[in-house]
Amino acid sequence: MADTQRRGRRIMMTQGELDAFLGAQRTCRVATVGGDGAPHVGALWFVWDGTALWLYSITRSKRWAQLRKDPRIAVVADDGHAYGELRGAELAGRTEFVGEAPRTGEPCPELDAPERLFAQKYFGMTTMPHDGRHAWLRLTPESVASWDFRKIPG
Repeated sequence: MADTQRRGRRIMMTQGELDAFLGAQRTCRVATVGGDGAPHVGALWFVWDGTALWLYSITRSKRWAQLRKDPRIAVVADDGHAYGELRGAELAGRTEFVGEAPRTGEPCPELDAPERLFAQKYFGMTTMPHDGRHAWLRLTPESVASWDFRKIPG
């Protein structure tokens, strides 16, 4: 077990590596918990601001309904094909709902930065388009686990 822990520390991303990784990745998998305890996993686009993961979710989704009842969430973003290329991060904690739901573009200074990042990353735009179906979830992680198998000596 001690060897596994040492290896875990060796392959863990630094904060700078984690920021760059989460800034570049486009899709994450979001796990929520249903009322009966059953897990639900779905893919979402996201942005990372260096402190929080921002998820733009459809408000009429199973995910949204589950998070309204139980805000616990785990999110995984990963990359790589061959074993020695695998890297990723798992962020876990409790979500917060930010802004109006669904989002129509009402002024919300707290959303200025994530909406600018999201619009640039996914739409190549400077302002966020709003469709009246999505709204924002913020995950300020209580725990983060990361790995980069490219760091394993070959």
